[in-house]
Amino acid sequence: MRSELNLFGVFMPGLLCAGLIAVAVNALVRRTLARFGVYRFVWHRALFDVALFVMVLGAVVWVSAAAGWQ
Repeated sequence: MRSELNLFGVFMPGLLCAGLIAVAVNALVRRTLARFGVYRFVWHRALFDVALFVMVLGAVVWVSAAAGWQ
């Protein structure tokens, strides 16, 4: 993963861009899980959501590194 991205002359950290993508994906996954009632089986919803975000962020970073966007 690149350390920074040049966006129209503004340097942005690469992890910030990956985090923004992860937030969008995480919102879709959370909405899907709530629709199918998966949260009924979760003990602590906030802790589950944080763990889900960390996994999605890791997946976004891994995919960006595997795709060569570095």
